[in-house]
Amino acid sequence: MTATAPAPEVLVDAPAGTPSGLLDAFWDYDDALLSNDVARLDDAFARGDDTIRGDGTTTVVGWEAISRFRAARTDLPKRRVTAVHVRVLADTVAVVVADVASGTGSLGLQTQVWQRDSDRWRVVVAHVTAPEKPLDSATWRVVGAPLVPATADDGPLAGETVAVKDLFAVRGQVIGGGVPEYADAGEPQADHAPAVDALLAAGAAVTGISRTDQLAYSISGQNSRTGTPRNAVDADRIPGGSSSGSASATARGWTSIGLGTDTAGSIRVPSAYQGLWGLRTTHGLVSTTGVLPLAQSFDTVGWMTRDPDLLVRVTDAVVLAGARAGIVTTARSETRSDPAAVSTARAFVTAPALTALAVPSSAVGTDRAAAALDAAREPLPGDLGAWFAAFRTVQAHEAWQNHGDWITAHPGALGADVAGRFADAARVTDADAEAARAVLDTARAVVRDWIGDRVLVLPTVADRAPGLGADAATVDAHRAATLRLTSLASFAGLPAVAVPIGRSTGAPWGSVCLVGAAGTDRALVRTARALA
Repeated sequence: MTATAPAPEVLVDAPAGTPSGLLDAFWDYDDALLSNDVARLDDAFARGDDTIRGDGTTTVVGWEAISRFRAARTDLPKRRVTAVHVRVLADTVAVVVADVASGTGSLGLQTQVWQRDSDRWRVVVAHVTAPEKPLDSATWRVVGAPLVPATADDGPLAGETVAVKDLFAVRGQVIGGGVPEYADAGEPQADHAPAVDALLAAGAAVTGISRTDQLAYSISGQNSRTGTPRNAVDADRIPGGSSSGSASATARGWTSIGLGTDTAGSIRVPSAYQGLWGLRTTHGLVSTTGVLPLAQSFDTVGWMTRDPDLLVRVTDAVVLAGARAGIVTTARSETRSDPAAVSTARAFVTAPALTALAVPSSAVGTDRAAAALDAAREPLPGDLGAWFAAFRTVQAHEAWQNHGDWITAHPGALGADVAGRFADAARVTDADAEAARAVLDTARAVVRDWIGDRVLVLPTVADRAPGLGADAATVDAHRAATLRLTSLASFAGLPAVAVPIGRSTGAPWGSVCLVGAAGTDRALVRTARALA
């Protein structure tokens, strides 16, 4: 055995009286691992049928099987030990836990149970947790383990994890907005955005900051500068945006909660494309302080989950935290949040002008429920086309007011699709915007009165997600058709829940959107859960 000394920066946590030769054996074993010296590794393990070697996917039992496994290995460890912890269990038995880090800073662990035989210390049980593979930079801008720990251990979201869209303030981090130059010029935030604070206080930890479409002015999920997050249910299709990174991280199981924003559908669209439950909250119900704006007249905070029960818990935690903090602004107080009161929203209506989805009975539970949906159809009393045009005018005007100076000062920072959208926005005059706002004031009142205490049911998106290779014209046409559906809740300032209703060959084939009265967010997610 050749003893190998640790690097000076390695922390060695070994109690007084640590048996002689144990650490020498550990360092020799580690050196043999890094050089794949099979002979030395074989000698480091105790011979016999009870020796165990395990990792994240495989358990190998018996010295001979471990030797064969090791001899066939082609991927060599590329990491360094940063700390060694020794705990002595008996004169001849000890546990060694080593913290390791890859060259990119990803962390891992190695744990061994060592036993001394007649001539030296040998491993009888070994487990390896390898450092994470390089950061998926199309999904994450920055990630940690966690990036921000929860501030409560026993809250209603204890143990949950969050992907935070790169529009929210996270203490100590910059806001990137989906544009590298914007992130480079940013200053670290002094405080968390209220929605982030609420999730941390409820027991959830922030895993990382997730990618967004450039300045959130898109619903495709494609970003020409930072890449396109993977659609978790159909890798050949776009993921949906602009909360694309949060949606992908949640749908792939990397986090349980995706925190995002929804201006014109940026929670609902990626939810529909990736089979998630997603809530756009009532405009003003959750504070947007500390959130990079796109169009303040429509910007809302929202979240996505893989199951409805968690959606309900997140909604309760964030909405109630805002109520306690007194940060509810334009939304009226919720009067139907008790589950027993959900029946007050039992009348469902669809709008033929919105190309309402023919919901299969399996999606709503019973044939009777499906019949009730069909019987409750009512035409939308207004010109949706004119309202949609006014919505796009106001959105564009506010987007340019928020970001026009920065864009002008940074030519080439945006991809062609988003740059073209902002170029159109730059041509919207103040007079155009004021005229459009007058149209929307009327539209908002009409829609809110029409819905009343009922729930509007409509398709979440116009069609399944376009393919990754779809041309710009196809994506734009799909975007326009989908925005006609999603903009109604946006300009009316109402809560909306995307509900997945089925899958076929991997890709979701259906997502229904429920739109409720202002301030009924907690009741609405319970209605969605019951309906599904």
